[in-house]
Amino acid sequence: MKIEPSEKLASLPPYAFAEIGKKVEELRALGVHPIDFGVGDPSEPTPDFVIQSLADGGKKHASSGYPSYIGSRRYREAAAGYMRRRFGVSLDPEREICATVGSKEAVFNLPEGFINPGDFVICPSPGYPPMKTGTVFAGGVPFFVPLLAENDFLIDYESIPESVANRAKILWLNYPNSPTGAIAGREYYKGLVEWAHRNEILIAADEGCYIDIYFDEPPPSILEVSREGIIAFYSLSKRNNMTGYRVGFVCGDERVIDVFKSLKTNIDSGVPDFVQEAAISALADEEHVENMRRLYRDKRDILLPALREAGLETSASDATFYLWQKVYGDDVEFAKKLLDPSIAIVVTPGSLISDTCDGGLNPGKGYVRFALMPSLEEVREAAKRLRALRGRP
Repeated sequence: MKIEPSEKLASLPPYAFAEIGKKVEELRALGVHPIDFGVGDPSEPTPDFVIQSLADGGKKHASSGYPSYIGSRRYREAAAGYMRRRFGVSLDPEREICATVGSKEAVFNLPEGFINPGDFVICPSPGYPPMKTGTVFAGGVPFFVPLLAENDFLIDYESIPESVANRAKILWLNYPNSPTGAIAGREYYKGLVEWAHRNEILIAADEGCYIDIYFDEPPPSILEVSREGIIAFYSLSKRNNMTGYRVGFVCGDERVIDVFKSLKTNIDSGVPDFVQEAAISALADEEHVENMRRLYRDKRDILLPALREAGLETSASDATFYLWQKVYGDDVEFAKKLLDPSIAIVVTPGSLISDTCDGGLNPGKGYVRFALMPSLEEVREAAKRLRALRGRP
């Protein structure tokens, strides 16, 4: 019997983070301990009070059966409370919020609710892979827009051809941005929203993964500007070190949320009630989030001087736990250089997490991404190894 993947699945390139994992294992097989800045999975533990809420929730819901598809009323109220405190945005828990199994499934599945074959979806490059893969699986056509330093890594929506805008149904945003660390301000959002409304394009804003990881002013939500035709995605994975819990929510225009709810009931069975209990506790607390911000700032401030001493041009990231580092020469070759056992630092080449845009430009070329996941001690050791790069061929 012949077993073959579908054409859609076979057409996708290998997931870049999986390739990085292979490189890490190769170093370990040599007996070398690599310092891994490759994958953005928080290494700090979930706060104790969240774990306790999870345990208590397990007892409370021991005989609860399947959870609500859209999330419990208490969880949606907790999400609404967070949005009100953090952004001053008032949302109706019944009509404008829906629980999600993290963000990845929500981002991937959203196009199925709105895209017909041949419709365009505007995606940033570099960008989160499920934005494009979800588009492809829904029969849509990704149109990649480059995030460039000269535009402060913001999508230049005015440069999008009219022929694309006329066929586009969704525009994806990700601010604070992974991997560039860029923040979009309210004035930018005002212009973008006006453009999207004029072209009748839905805005899908994947903003809640990193919006509480910032180093100066708190980034705004696009929902502070408008919610018409907008759906915002939130996850507790990075804000609360809860990647393994798979819990988040979407919020925004009730018409968009209603379509999402209809789609979701056909895909999964909801977030487990005991996980929602943990999420309710996590959303209510800010102290552990502030501690996390301090830790990432410390790591950033250790690494940046070392990169400068290595002869690289640096700029401090405004938000997220990433550094989008411009390098000399080819980014893939630079990453391979760091994988030399004498250095043993793992980073992600920018060109591998970026898509070629209109005109043949890959905006990730010449950059590597550092994810500030190693411990403080490991970051200090990495800084020593990076300084040794100065003058090396």
